[in-house]
Amino acid sequence: MSTPTTTDAEALIENLDRKGPMHHFHHALHKYPWISPGLVLLVAVIIFGLINHRFWAISNLSLITQQVSIVGAIAVAQTLVILTAGIDLSVGAVAVLASMVMAKTAAEQGVPGPLALLLGFAVGAAAGALNGFLITRLKLPPFIVTLGTLSIFMALTLIYATGRTINSDKMGDAAGILLWLGHPIQVGGFKITYGVVAMILLYVLFSWVLKNTAWGKHVYAVGDDPAAASLAGIRVNRVLFSVYLVGGIVLAIAGWIAIGRVGSASPTILPDANLESITAVVIGGTSLFGGRGTMFGTLIGAILVGVVSNGLVLAGLDQAYKVLAIGILVIVSVALDQWIRKVRS
Repeated sequence: MSTPTTTDAEALIENLDRKGPMHHFHHALHKYPWISPGLVLLVAVIIFGLINHRFWAISNLSLITQQVSIVGAIAVAQTLVILTAGIDLSVGAVAVLASMVMAKTAAEQGVPGPLALLLGFAVGAAAGALNGFLITRLKLPPFIVTLGTLSIFMALTLIYATGRTINSDKMGDAAGILLWLGHPIQVGGFKITYGVVAMILLYVLFSWVLKNTAWGKHVYAVGDDPAAASLAGIRVNRVLFSVYLVGGIVLAIAGWIAIGRVGSASPTILPDANLESITAVVIGGTSLFGGRGTMFGTLIGAILVGVVSNGLVLAGLDQAYKVLAIGILVIVSVALDQWIRKVRS
């Protein structure tokens, strides 16, 4: 009879450990990356509610959803980019530029509302196409490209708008459709806006697209391993270009939501949109290395950012603590992602 060797014993111990609770938890986080931010969101809601019972008020929860609608919509575009292992630092600038084009063409050129919207969508698509072209054709890193176009789009917005805010009373007949997403909807005691509904529909749409279409599977494949995706017959550059193009259109929709939410178009709104959108995506469980993540996780991440901001205000703390809390959440999320990526089948 053979005697078990030291190597056999180590393998047995490792196998037992892999079948333990931590192993199953590890695999669950890998399969469902939204679990960890969901748990953090639940804990945050409970803690802030215990600190100040007004946090749980229907009116306050309604306010949080409305505050999240703009950054939440921007985070949809950011998720698509990060799933391909890229990053877009120009998302906020694109959304603002598109919103200014919508408002100013209506206010100064008398363009009808539907056409003004289409012009804004065209600007968003063109901005996304520019980013995609520079990344796929000139082979420039997404970080460098979008850092450069961030300044370009911001400058174009300031030049085009001449630094002025366009209020709703200047939009003429187009104000009806441009401000439509800011109109409230009463659901029992809960009040949301059409902008919140539009944001949710974006998440539903792209969740379905990523899960059920060839394009969605190609996005994940390119982010996971572009070389392997190319060998499998996927046109990597075409997928990347389409991601930035589609993202630009989504950002134009976010700009439309912003007009309705604020009631005007300003070249200086959304100063923190880039950072907050990346934060929502990372906290939501989407890997910065690409190929893993869900739209549902990003939605949870966006809500968590809104909950932390609102909860700290009701707790009477300075907004500096919001920056501190979000910074900690980002670092913890990236560290958790690194750990999850080591999962073994």
